[in-house]
Amino acid sequence: MKGRSILLVEDNPNDEVLTLRALKKNNIANQVTVARDGQEALDYLLGSENNLPIETPAVVLLDLKLPKVDGLEVLKRMRANASTKFIPVVILTSSREDSDLLNGYLNGTNSYIRKPVDFNQFVEAVKHIGLYWLIFNEVPTF
Repeated sequence: MKGRSILLVEDNPNDEVLTLRALKKNNIANQVTVARDGQEALDYLLGSENNLPIETPAVVLLDLKLPKVDGLEVLKRMRANASTKFIPVVILTSSREDSDLLNGYLNGTNSYIRKPVDFNQFVEAVKHIGLYWLIFNEVPTF
């Protein structure tokens, strides 16, 4: 793994700002790259026709309802690719659909978190994400 960066895949500008504020409030200073749709996330992780992948993040925070390519498809493609199959993925979504939860796990998510409506709860959830996935979790390197 090249670094301990975070890839935030989020199309909602308000949720993007909220997540970045929660990371900052918890003193999580890792570099955060934001992809605002599923295709942008895939290009970042897998590369595009003209470019190689940009970086291998330590964790991907993935929304489900995304333009161009939805979050579940991003997850499927990550798990199908040897270079991204072991990157931890935390689905961070406001979806309350049980089918999204089930499909997230069926397709290889490491964790599924429903975004709390309350900012303080959200800050606490992000704190735990940062502690576990960026500090304690170990993944194989190839």
